[in-house]
Amino acid sequence: MKRLITLSIILGSYFFVLTAQTRLNKYYPLEDPIVQENLDKWRDQKFGLFMHWGPYSQWGIVESWALCAEDEDWCRREIPDYEDFKRDYENLKTTFNPVQFNPEKWAKAAKEAGMRYMVFTTKHHDGFNMFDTQLSDYKITSRECPFHSHPKADVTKEIFKEFQAEDFMIGAYLSKPDWNNENFWWPNYATPDRNVNYSIEKYPDRWQAYVDFFHGQVDELMTNYGQVDILWMDGGWVRPLTKGQKKLINFINGLFLKSGYTQLNIPQDQDLKIAEMSVKARKKQPGLIVVDRHIEGPDENYLTPEQFIPDRYFEEPWESCITMGGSWSYNPKDTYKPARNVIHMLCDVVSKNGSLLLNVGPGPEGTWPEAVYDRFTEIGNWMDVNNTAIYGTSGRKKFSEGKLRFSISKDGRQNAIYLADEGERVMPSVIEIKSLKVKKSSVIKLLGVDENLEWEKKGGKVLIHIPEKVRKNPPCEYAWTFTITK
Repeated sequence: MKRLITLSIILGSYFFVLTAQTRLNKYYPLEDPIVQENLDKWRDQKFGLFMHWGPYSQWGIVESWALCAEDEDWCRREIPDYEDFKRDYENLKTTFNPVQFNPEKWAKAAKEAGMRYMVFTTKHHDGFNMFDTQLSDYKITSRECPFHSHPKADVTKEIFKEFQAEDFMIGAYLSKPDWNNENFWWPNYATPDRNVNYSIEKYPDRWQAYVDFFHGQVDELMTNYGQVDILWMDGGWVRPLTKGQKKLINFINGLFLKSGYTQLNIPQDQDLKIAEMSVKARKKQPGLIVVDRHIEGPDENYLTPEQFIPDRYFEEPWESCITMGGSWSYNPKDTYKPARNVIHMLCDVVSKNGSLLLNVGPGPEGTWPEAVYDRFTEIGNWMDVNNTAIYGTSGRKKFSEGKLRFSISKDGRQNAIYLADEGERVMPSVIEIKSLKVKKSSVIKLLGVDENLEWEKKGGKVLIHIPEKVRKNPPCEYAWTFTITK
């Protein structure tokens, strides 16, 4: 009994160590000056577009995850028999025909919204390739896919081309796991979870074939698609184990075998040799920013909290990736965040020294819902007035004060952004700020208004007085920016 209790404690500790993942890892500074220069440029962009798109949009379901035999509410299958579901899911390739695909319209709308970089899902976990890979026939350019004969069948190439034309930094999302590849999910075995489903130690050649396949697809993206600035790799459970984790696994298995129990099936050392891959990729794309998500080390060039905004300032480069609707992929019944919410998120992220990557899921015809265009127009109208408080700024350790969010421009100008409440259309007569440093010679203005504002110091606060004509006719909706020039 004592032995079993000890084993349980050890096992629980192991799984805690292996699966516990800090929201923001320790950051490793870059050594390559060209990559650092590109990363600095990326940090100045602040606002990006994410797009999750694939054949799954035809069903309006979660991307890829319904294929995974993990019992989670958010990836339930409507078809109860797994084999039937998997067959029908993979057959979506034969009906995927997004004939209204218009990447030029997307790029122009994103630019109007004030976005300056984009990341597109060239392949998600299901293994369906949205680019013309030569290493798999499970792709949009396959003869079995009706869209293959369309002049814009290689949608990744067309998307990158149009966004490059609008001067966007380009990001290629690529899933590290590929659930359609026989060297990741071997059909010889069942697929109990998201991990590789065979013993890598027992079949090392099979795993090496998968490593070569992954490196080959990265090389295709780096070679055939123009300038790529970011390689954004998802699937953080596909990772090498640390020496300590390997020792712990061997120790636990040894104890179980000595006790007469079967050896445990513990997640394996799924090492894709990312460091080697990065070197090869940068020979094709010098300065490439590599984002090996959630894998602490030199190949996580910026940090990527998902669906949340950290509650504090971070000096390290980071990006919150957040959906505009309720899901990453297209859902015909989805509702989209109001423009006000997105603007407030952007201001909050920037004040904490980060960037916002906002996701839109295109539909099966290759279109965005009209609500997306409407939101982008509203956001763009706000950015037209306030973008100097967003682009090229850094956050502050004291990033907020009440309804205010702060940023600092490269010229030393301080920005205080007032986040208006729902329905608040008349500005306050006085803005009070405690944590702002001003001199007698400082000039305070409201972005979008030409005249200087009167201000005073009183009781340890800076009081900014707003004229009534400005209060009742603010220069924009949802948030107002005060700039303080030293």
